[in-house]
Amino acid sequence: MTPPSHYGRILAAGTLAGLLAGCAGQQPTPVTPAGPQYSSPITGDQVVGKWGLAAYHRPDDAGRTEAQARQGCRQPYVINRGQNGGFMMYLADQSQPTEVVSKQVPPGPTFIGVPDEPPGAQSDREVLRFDGQVMVLRWVDKEVAGRYGTMVYVRCTA
Repeated sequence: MTPPSHYGRILAAGTLAGLLAGCAGQQPTPVTPAGPQYSSPITGDQVVGKWGLAAYHRPDDAGRTEAQARQGCRQPYVINRGQNGGFMMYLADQSQPTEVVSKQVPPGPTFIGVPDEPPGAQSDREVLRFDGQVMVLRWVDKEVAGRYGTMVYVRCTA
C-alpha cells in the first residue's frame, strides 16, 4: 500500500498525463507572419527615370526650389527599377540606393520607404505632392528632415 504522502503526487501525475494525452491529437495552429497591410498608390513605373532635385527648409521657398530642381536635370538624380517591383532611392545617410515602395493605409497619407516597415516609419518620406512630373517628399524623422529639408523632384525631359 502507498503511504498517504504519495497520493498527491500520484494524483498530480495522473492528471498531467491525462491532459497531455488530450492534447496529443491536436496540432498547433501555425503562426503566419503578418505581411504588409497597405496599398502602393504610386508604382515603380511612375517614378523610374531622371529627376532634377533640390530641397527647401522654409515653405516660402517651395516655388523657387521647384525652379532650382528643374536646373538640376543637368546632373539628374536617377531612380531605377528595383528587382521586386519597387524603385531604387537613397535612404537618409546611405551611400547605396535601397529598394523602396510607396505605402498607404487608405485614406491616409502616402509614404515612400522600405516595404517591410509600416507606412509612416521613421525612415520613410511622406509624399506631399505627386503628379508624375513633380514629386515633393518630406522625411518622417524630424532630425533627418531638419538636415535634408523637403525634397523637390522634377522629372527631366529628354
